[in-house]
Amino acid sequence: MNGISIKQLKDPVVLIAVGFGSGLAPKAPGTAGTLIAIPLYVLMQSLPLISYLLITTCLFIAGIWICTYAAEKLGVHDHPSIVFDEIVGYLITMIAAPEGWLVIVAGFVLFRLLDAIKPWPISWFDRSINGGLGIMIDDVVAGVIAMAIIQGFIYFQILSCDTFMAFC
Repeated sequence: MNGISIKQLKDPVVLIAVGFGSGLAPKAPGTAGTLIAIPLYVLMQSLPLISYLLITTCLFIAGIWICTYAAEKLGVHDHPSIVFDEIVGYLITMIAAPEGWLVIVAGFVLFRLLDAIKPWPISWFDRSINGGLGIMIDDVVAGVIAMAIIQGFIYFQILSCDTFMAFC
């Protein structure tokens, strides 16, 4: 289980940090953690924008503490099983996104690609900031960049039902 004991998983904060077990996936735990964010996004997508932003901001702030605590309990700064940062990063990606599976899938792919490749400035944040904030911030930046790309695709009608009928 990625070096995590059952005893550690009994700690509710660690369980939340590992995405209720999704981060224990033997391959691509970050991708598994991001998948957990999709149902949460689907529940939140019809909220007024201000409510969505408030919840996402609260999750980010809580995530700093959750990731700090879990990293200390697991004895590794950014243990691969800690995926709470991916959940928040995906929610940031989806800020003000229109409803529909096309955007959900595009957001997932873009966020995962940016989080895995870590181009500048994501890589700078990943290397330069430690602790819970450091665990969270590279995913926040990846989410902001993915959100900007999604919004650009929507604005220029690159990402539309007219272009991708099968996903609408």
